[in-house]
Amino acid sequence: MAGNECAEQTPPLDSRSILLRKEILRVLEHSRRGHLGAAFSLVEILRVLYDDILHFKSTAPDWPARDRFILSKGHGCLALYVLLAEKGFFPREELERFCKPEGILGGHPDARKIPGVETSTGSLGHGLSAGLGMALHARMANAPHRVFVVLGDGECNEGSVWEAAMSAGKHRLSNLTAIVDYNKMQSYGSTAEVQNLEPFADKWRSFGFAVREVDGHDIAALREVLRAAPFDRDRPSAVICHTLKGKGIALTEGNPAWHHKSRISDDELRSLYDGIEDTPCVKPV
Repeated sequence: MAGNECAEQTPPLDSRSILLRKEILRVLEHSRRGHLGAAFSLVEILRVLYDDILHFKSTAPDWPARDRFILSKGHGCLALYVLLAEKGFFPREELERFCKPEGILGGHPDARKIPGVETSTGSLGHGLSAGLGMALHARMANAPHRVFVVLGDGECNEGSVWEAAMSAGKHRLSNLTAIVDYNKMQSYGSTAEVQNLEPFADKWRSFGFAVREVDGHDIAALREVLRAAPFDRDRPSAVICHTLKGKGIALTEGNPAWHHKSRISDDELRSLYDGIEDTPCVKPV
């Protein structure tokens, strides 16, 4: 399904979620390229993490007590960049230099250049392994910080994801939370067609995770679930977020053509802005 038919399945966006999407569109206005669909399905997940869950100091990105966050599906980075800029990790003007030689923000997050990025991602399937190592180190160092990893559902076709999950279950890493952006769309088709993941929640349980499922665009529900992590003091946690790829604009919702776009035209940009303005809006929770 696509367009408004998909939109009926998820709650209306509030004014803050719409504002964040407009910021992403402004980045595209300067760059004329990017993974818009993946970014729009992530907005509420990242918003709740950075507003309500993660412990960090933007003025001291390497603060030892910070929680570690990894965006394993690095192509969703537009949403991450907008939130990092909003929280003060780097000047907002840097967003205008996305994918430009003079800027620090590339098409995938680069830990060598971007304050607030723990590890470079984009080569799919590696983020959970990196998070596993961070969680193991935290346990060995008796450190209180937590590790959160956001994965894509298509990314979960990678065997390395399940190797890391198996190890996390073995070591009972309750300080590790895997969050899956389950928008059920990959770059060129649905996950059901490309490589069906179901029964998805049962797979994570079988690897030793305590599992919760949630509407990934419902702010109140996301807060409740993520604040409850870890769900079991002796197991890692997995949160399966049911989302809509391209959420927020009828043109992009469930539309694989907007997985990635380059050379975005003025007409396409106007359609995106018009679409976001037409999105039903409620007050922030």
